[in-house]
Amino acid sequence: MDLIKTVRTYVEKMITQTSGMKILLLDADTTPVVSVVTTQSTLLEKETYLVDRVDNRQRDKMKHLKCVCFVRPTADSIQALVDELRDPRYSKYYLFFSNTLKKSMIERLAEVDQHEVVQEVQEFFADYIAVNPDLFSLNMIAPRNPIYADTVHEWDPRALQRTTEGLMGVLLSLKRKPLIRYERMSAMAKKLGEELNYAMHQEPQLFDLQPADTPPILLLVDRRNDPVTPLLLQWTYQAMVHEILGINNGRVDMSGVPDIQPDLKEIVLSVDQDPFFRKFMFSNWGDLGASIKEYADEYQRQHKSTMRIESVQDMKRFVEEYPEFRKLSGNVSKHVTLVGELYRLQLAYKLLEVSELEQNLACNESHASDLRALEKMIADPKIREENKLRLTLLYALRYEKSGNNSIQQLVELLQHQGISDHKTTLIAAVLAFTGADQRQGDLFQNQDIFARGRNVLKGLKAKNVFTRHEPLLAQTLDQILKGRLKDVDYPFVQGGSRDRPQEVIVFFVGGATYAEARLVSQLNASTPGVRVVLGGTNVINSASFLDEIQDVADRVPGTGRLTRRPSAHRRSGNWR
Repeated sequence: MDLIKTVRTYVEKMITQTSGMKILLLDADTTPVVSVVTTQSTLLEKETYLVDRVDNRQRDKMKHLKCVCFVRPTADSIQALVDELRDPRYSKYYLFFSNTLKKSMIERLAEVDQHEVVQEVQEFFADYIAVNPDLFSLNMIAPRNPIYADTVHEWDPRALQRTTEGLMGVLLSLKRKPLIRYERMSAMAKKLGEELNYAMHQEPQLFDLQPADTPPILLLVDRRNDPVTPLLLQWTYQAMVHEILGINNGRVDMSGVPDIQPDLKEIVLSVDQDPFFRKFMFSNWGDLGASIKEYADEYQRQHKSTMRIESVQDMKRFVEEYPEFRKLSGNVSKHVTLVGELYRLQLAYKLLEVSELEQNLACNESHASDLRALEKMIADPKIREENKLRLTLLYALRYEKSGNNSIQQLVELLQHQGISDHKTTLIAAVLAFTGADQRQGDLFQNQDIFARGRNVLKGLKAKNVFTRHEPLLAQTLDQILKGRLKDVDYPFVQGGSRDRPQEVIVFFVGGATYAEARLVSQLNASTPGVRVVLGGTNVINSASFLDEIQDVADRVPGTGRLTRRPSAHRRSGNWR
């Protein structure tokens, strides 16, 4: 179940089955699908001399070229193909679709092919972004593609259809017909499971697969059940880059970095094409810096350089003063630049101090000291607004049910520091959408004395103060792989199984994180005979997670207000 290999195989089949000089036409959905698994040079090797968009009407006629089209079967893409076939620019057309075609679509394309240029029509189920070998995304980003309707319990109809189709594509590309389970408290996970189960039964021929001895499981979970993981700063390479700089379809925008080299204004991070990134993507911050320094030291030994390299700044200066290193080292110098920018931002915005408090709030319960530290952070002008807001959100989530919490006072302190009302209303919205009453289970392990004891022991075992937190997904996967995940908490949509699954596909409604991707990758590497794949409506960081909630809050009146819990004997400061 290697997603990158699966999608790359589809792309290679498309362009190698069509011999001779050709152009590859894509749409808005398939462009990132292809770009993350192949390169321009690889396409050129297969005689693909041009890549363009099917909706670009300014393309020249080149009858000496054949045309390979790879698009999603959407109304817009079908219309673009209809326009293309009415006045064909190329000699022959080979049409590939990333999901199942409706009969009406096929008939419409056949009707318009008056020049008889269409040679082939096939369905290749690459209807998702293969981010890592065991991580996929559907690229559904709010507010352009919101997943929620008017509440976080209800799907936007278009998003539900897109998610169902995307998961169909994943299952068909991997040739798996799983049993579907979902989180009991998530109406959206349940609805998605029912829609997907119905869709699978509507395509009996496609899912007429050899039954496995132990059926694979598709586990549908809701981001709202673990709002903590996307709110934390991460200190492993891939996750850290996404949180601080952002990764968009494998690309990092560096154009705003001071004194950036022109060729480094956009950096590509490819698990498939970049050996250094593949090796160190899950490395922690300290190990990553040491690894880059080893490359620079080796170059120095080979070229008898005497320049002293002791820090990230030294490495950046070394790359700038030895341009030949940039040529010889390939991707390594690119990573020196990227790590250098992360280091600059870490110092400028006191991210280590922020992260330490985040981990305290996520992993331990010490209200008085947490509150003092948070108030100090909010008053510190070097801490960025978004970090102050995230810290307050973590405090609010942990101490929401505490009778003496200071959530309202912290909101007022944020506003006193110049943070807008629009931003501070997120605190109430997050509690309304992902608070304790909306979650399943004991996220903070603080709801009874036994859970509190386990929480303390967990904190004592952690060696690194910045990596103490473990995503809730770790517990869920441990239980399902041991056959201990309770049916009452994670019901089956249809049927059931008492067997321990050997293959699990986890899908996050509301987005997965790179922290969870690292967890899944480590589990796959350390557990022979078990394969887990992770996916989500998007791969999120704290900004995109909060954007999704803000989008709903802006559309739902009253969700941005903190209200006192009704109680005849309530204590002052008891808010939610």
